[in-house]
Amino acid sequence: MFEFWPHWIDACNQHVVTPLLAWLHLIDLFGDPRDVAEALVIALIQVCVIGAIFRPLESIAPAERWSDRRLTRIDRTYTLIMLFGLNPLFAYLVLTPIAALLGAHVAEDTPGGLLAWIPWLQTHPYAAFGVYYLLFDFTYYWMHRAQHWMPWWWALHSLHHSQRQMSCWCNDRGSYVDGLLQSFVLAGFGLVIGVEPEQFALLMFVGELVQNFSHTNTRLGFGRVFERIFVDPKFHRLHHMIVDESRPNLHNCNFGQVLSIWDRLFGTALYGEAPRPTGVLDPMVDIDNERGLVAMQWGAIRRFWGALWSRAGWRPGDVGFGTDYMPYPSGHDRAEATHSPQSLLGASESRP
Repeated sequence: MFEFWPHWIDACNQHVVTPLLAWLHLIDLFGDPRDVAEALVIALIQVCVIGAIFRPLESIAPAERWSDRRLTRIDRTYTLIMLFGLNPLFAYLVLTPIAALLGAHVAEDTPGGLLAWIPWLQTHPYAAFGVYYLLFDFTYYWMHRAQHWMPWWWALHSLHHSQRQMSCWCNDRGSYVDGLLQSFVLAGFGLVIGVEPEQFALLMFVGELVQNFSHTNTRLGFGRVFERIFVDPKFHRLHHMIVDESRPNLHNCNFGQVLSIWDRLFGTALYGEAPRPTGVLDPMVDIDNERGLVAMQWGAIRRFWGALWSRAGWRPGDVGFGTDYMPYPSGHDRAEATHSPQSLLGASESRP
């Protein structure tokens, strides 16, 4: 595969990317068209894995049985738009130019970032990649906690959590403003530690593919040993649970992306709970399920704008949103929820 990888990238660039960018009049703006080609090839592999492996698992061993998958369809649309549209263009127009700008003052033969700090890693590329990934996943863990801690960020991230039928397509369901913030955080960290663009693409690919699996509607997991190291669907499904008003802090758990060790180290790991309905109790966020993609994005922006300009939006903790899109503390006990945990399952049937 590694032998043919450059040829796949070159073919995609020559026959698809360069003609498309020329047609869009973007070819002379920023970046390297091969970055777009690489992103598209990775996206194609990712979609094939989701459709050929993860989706069948939802039929073979589902965590929840649904009489229909109506609510999952928009998540598939989100995935296709993100993987084949927004991710490649963002890398081409934003990330690559920033990386080139920051690296312009560094000699090509001079290692930077982590390799400069730990010279031993220069001769051990696999060890270097492993360290990169540990640091990358650690950064993601704390960023993810911030998305839940800070009300103005939760206003955006809540769109991802509003899904009542969590499936293998759910990972890319989210606010595009939230995605932009995540990209800047993770890419900025990658630049600081000196990750090469090819390595960063691989880091992102591994992380995204594992998240596609962890969102899969399946009761399968990694077993008692490996679930203590890696995030599996059972572990991540608890992160998406509806707030339990009898145990109001239970849902603040399992923030890891690929490695569950950070949750164990910092006291946010939750194991042993039965599968629970997914979604949110706040009706102003749950209403995302009745909207189309554009309306969902607009609703998240209105929540974000309301939180950004209010004191409650800057005070860490759970919030709900009023009809004026302004946040208030403790959304799970003040929101006038119109859905019980049972009805939030939408068209779900009883679990197997």
